Amino acid sequence: MSAKRDYYEVLGVSKSDTADSIKSQYRKLALKFHPDRNKSPEAAEHFKEISEAYAVLSDPEKKKLYDQYGHAGVDGKYSTEDIFSGARGNFDEVFSNFGGGGFDSIFDSLFGRSGGFGGFSRQRGQDLLYEVSVSLEDVFRGKKLEIDIKKNIECKDCNGSGCASGTRPENCSSCRGQGQVRISRNMGFSTFVTVQPCSKCNGLGQFISKPCSGCKGTGNTRGIKHLSFDLPPGIDNGDYVISGEGDSIQHGQNGDLIIRVKVQTHPDFKRDGADIFYDAKISFVEACLGGTIEVPTLEKPEKIKVEEGTQPNTISKLKGKGLPFMNSRGRGDQYVRLVIEIPKKLNKVQKELLEKFGQTFD
Repeated sequence: MSAKRDYYEVLGVSKSDTADSIKSQYRKLALKFHPDRNKSPEAAEHFKEISEAYAVLSDPEKKKLYDQYGHAGVDGKYSTEDIFSGARGNFDEVFSNFGGGGFDSIFDSLFGRSGGFGGFSRQRGQDLLYEVSVSLEDVFRGKKLEIDIKKNIECKDCNGSGCASGTRPENCSSCRGQGQVRISRNMGFSTFVTVQPCSKCNGLGQFISKPCSGCKGTGNTRGIKHLSFDLPPGIDNGDYVISGEGDSIQHGQNGDLIIRVKVQTHPDFKRDGADIFYDAKISFVEACLGGTIEVPTLEKPEKIKVEEGTQPNTISKLKGKGLPFMNSRGRGDQYVRLVIEIPKKLNKVQKELLEKFGQTFD
C-alpha cells in the first residue's frame, strides 16, 4: 500500500492558508471529482483523498495535531469514522448549494449506502417501479407523462416530523443530540478514541416523546403522489431513474422511482438505434422502367427515385429522417428497401406480352 500524501499537497493549499481558503479549494476539487459528476475510474479515489484531507484540515484540533506530528498524530488518535463524522458540519456547509446532500452524500460516495461507519449510514426508502409503453411516434416527438404513484409520503398532520401538534423532537440526553458517543481506550502509552451510534436514540440524536397520531411517529403515511415529467425524444427500451421519487423514510434518504420504458412494435417501421427501416413495395414494371414513388416517414411522406433496372432489395437512404439522438443534436436516417412484387397470376394478355418480351433476349 502506498504511503498517504501530505494533506496540504492533496488540496493544493499551505499551512498559512485560512479556513475559508481551504474550504474554497476543497469545494473546487469536490466539484471536479465528485463521482456523480466525474465518471472516470480515478475520480472516486481522488474524491476520497481530498475529502479525508479536508476533514482533518477543517477541524482546528485535528489540524493542530497534523501540523505537529503529521499522519501519525491523527491516525494514532482518531479512527476513520471519527475523522469524517467530526467534520459533518464542515461538509454540510461546503455542499449546501451543491445539491449533494452534505455529509450524508459524502458518506454515500465514499463508502456506499449501506456500509462504512458502523451504523452512521442513513436508511434509504424503497425504490419504486413504474412501467410505461410508448409508440415510435412518442419516441420521435418525446412524451409528457402524468402518473399517480402510490407510495410513502410526508405526513400532512406533522409535516414529516413525527411529532404531535405543538411538540417537537427532544435532544437525546445521552449523546447531547450528536447521535454518537465517543469511547476512549487506553492502550499502553496511547489513547484510542472510537465513535459509535448512541444506543439510546439509535444514532438520531433526538427522540419523540409525543408521536403524531396520524403517522404514529414515523413521519410518513401511505398516499398518492401525482408526478409530471417528460420522456425525451429518442428514448429507447430500458430503465430510467427519477432520483428521490421513491418511498420516503423518516430520518433517511428517499428511494428512487424507476421508469421502465417499452417501445411498442410499429406496423410499418423497424428501429435500430436512431435509424429506422421501411419496406416499399414496387411492381416488376416499376423496377424495370424506373420512376418516382412516395414513402411514409415519421413526419410527412417523402419521394424517392427508383432507378431504371432496380434490383430486388435495393436500399435507398433518406438522410436525417430517422429518430432524434437522445440528449444530443441530430437525427438518424431512414432506410427504404425496395421490395419487388412478382404477380402470382397473369391473365392471357399479360402472359403474351411477357413471352414477347422474353423473346427479345434471344
